Amino acid sequence: MKITKAILPVAGIGSRFLPATKTVPKELFPIVYKPVIQYLVEEAVASGIKEIIFVISKNKELIRDYFSEHCELEDILEKRGKINLLKKITPIHSLAKFRFVYQDEPKGDGHAILCAEEFVKNEPFLVLFGDDIVKNDIPAAKQLIDHFHGESVLAVEKVLQEQVASYGIIDPGEKNERLYAVNGLVEKPHPDEAPSNLGIIGKYICPPEIFDALRASNPSKDGEIRLIDGFMELKKTQKIWAYAIKGERFDTGKASGLIAANNAYL
Repeated sequence: MKITKAILPVAGIGSRFLPATKTVPKELFPIVYKPVIQYLVEEAVASGIKEIIFVISKNKELIRDYFSEHCELEDILEKRGKINLLKKITPIHSLAKFRFVYQDEPKGDGHAILCAEEFVKNEPFLVLFGDDIVKNDIPAAKQLIDHFHGESVLAVEKVLQEQVASYGIIDPGEKNERLYAVNGLVEKPHPDEAPSNLGIIGKYICPPEIFDALRASNPSKDGEIRLIDGFMELKKTQKIWAYAIKGERFDTGKASGLIAANNAYL
């Protein structure tokens, strides 16, 4: 089945960037001339996505504003003859069909996915989290879509052993070039207990069965519903795959990653 929908969960408070994120969502921080989230939207569109569902909170209304028409600004630029600038902003609201759903409480990334269920229903879909930008000729999302055959595909990359405690880590099984069968998943293991150094990054292809799996999974100790727990539940009934993404990844959820992304795209 062709994948045409993507969910972008961007309701978090961006605590690492406080106080800047007190008013400005971290997803709108710029990488050169475009905000982080536009790179993700463009990645999705270049991968064949037609409809994008943003999961936002009430303090993330600026994201909705950014992907809406700005008639006043467009009129000003047109009257001043700033056609080159006009061409930069007018395509933004028409890149895809945009929908917005609210996550009223921070109940976890799995809960955010459940909030968007009504717009996806029985279709497989792409998930892109707001921190991971991958620079490559073939978009990371398309790399995943090209390896989707009805079962979940998670994006992974090799991380340093001392960093595994910051990632969900896969227990890899059979391998076909960059594609791994997933024997198991461990959330933020101690480096001495990690089954591999293949860390999950914020890009996934999910079958519609993930919704029931999320509902059946046990919430974490803090009461949050996490996507990785949904995958663990889903693995009881179907295979899960992981693909080692090609390209240079930037974690824009950290200041160092945002600076590195700016340097790379500049």
